[in-house]
Amino acid sequence: MVTIRPSRRPAGLAPPVGGADRDPRATAGCPPARESRILWPRSHRPPIENAGGHCLHTRGRLIIVSDTDVRQSPWRAVAAATALNTPLGSLYAFSVFLNPLETLLGLSRADLALVFALATAGFGAGMNLAPHVYGLASAPILVLACAAASTLGIALAATAGGLARLAIGYGVLFGAGGGAGYILVQQAVNLAVTRRHGLVNGYLVSLYPAGAMIAAPLFGWSVREFGVRATLGGLATVLAVTGVISAWLIARSGLTLAAATAAVEPDAQERRRPLFWRLWLVFFLAASAGLMVLSQAAGIIASYGGAAALAVYGTTFITGSIAAARMGGGWMVDWLAIPTVAAGAHAVALAGNVALTLWPGPGVSVLALALVGLGYGVISGVTAAAVAVYWRHALYGRMASRLYTAWCAAAIVLPITAGRLFDLTQGYGAAVLIAAAGNALGVLVALGLPRQDAPRAADPDA
Repeated sequence: MVTIRPSRRPAGLAPPVGGADRDPRATAGCPPARESRILWPRSHRPPIENAGGHCLHTRGRLIIVSDTDVRQSPWRAVAAATALNTPLGSLYAFSVFLNPLETLLGLSRADLALVFALATAGFGAGMNLAPHVYGLASAPILVLACAAASTLGIALAATAGGLARLAIGYGVLFGAGGGAGYILVQQAVNLAVTRRHGLVNGYLVSLYPAGAMIAAPLFGWSVREFGVRATLGGLATVLAVTGVISAWLIARSGLTLAAATAAVEPDAQERRRPLFWRLWLVFFLAASAGLMVLSQAAGIIASYGGAAALAVYGTTFITGSIAAARMGGGWMVDWLAIPTVAAGAHAVALAGNVALTLWPGPGVSVLALALVGLGYGVISGVTAAAVAVYWRHALYGRMASRLYTAWCAAAIVLPITAGRLFDLTQGYGAAVLIAAAGNALGVLVALGLPRQDAPRAADPDA
């Protein structure tokens, strides 16, 4: 964002307000002069500044923001995202609740798979809804609304007596609130941060697996000590507290979503459809293999002869690897070409799948699945960072939410296929080969992505 203040005038523009030499172009159609300042997206810098009226036109739009002395704090925005998204990442730790919920509610594994599928769909719906509500309320109020939806959802799940209430609470409300909050704080951070967008976005997308890595052992301990209802109730309390903290931090950051609201619709040239679908496919292919690993890592390790302890600790190691890789993938975009990083990530995942196919065994399975997870994590970080590279920052939430539908589709396709193939063959060999083919295709598709030095459409200054 570029701030234009009364003291900053282009050379040659008349300084006095109301003077005889006042430039009529600068005030035509403007409201009466008042003390204010104007915030412009960088891609829409005005050619003329009116020092008195502070009313500027660009591309047929007039934007006036009332005067405040609030200084934007990017790090408070990042802290707000951390507080909100880390506990929401417990979505990835849902497998801890499978056996307790089956016993408590008399549900089947297919019933609980439906609940998780609804949570995934709700997450995608929330992400795509978020960019349409930026103008309905202030950023802190929107953060509170997302946290309230997630908290209510987990509270319903904690008191559920059957599948319907569990599906509505965990599947719909928790998923949708988490998805909307995820995009909301990502958009806020991208409007505030002025450099190192790759590292910052990589950090933001690492919060979910990091949250799952923290939540999984805590959930396991709490379920044993207090039961599944108390554990879910504790999660609801945590979501409420961190939601309030996140809203307070957003309020203190001085950020608004006005710029994203004013420019939320990209024009035909700015949509860059071929690039969008290429990046979507790169993300989908990596996420298919990665989410198969995330959702079934313990089962895969056990199927290759791993003991229960190896399966548990191996899963924790793999989840932590994904979290680190997400941040690393974003950071690498700040220094390396996007196609190079993306193709390399798919190659790493491909190596893991090939190794597990050639040398099946419990130890190799942990290392191989970690490689697949690393590839997926790097692609996740690259995708988040690439949105800030290929599109202007005011469009971040809109474009990212659309790209993340690849994650939603990937969560359904290969993980379910892998489960079905396991039921038929009592092994994961076929699923691993499918994942390997996807990663090989991903290498070829990723090499066609444009490099960062390619100009962004309609955003020469971003």
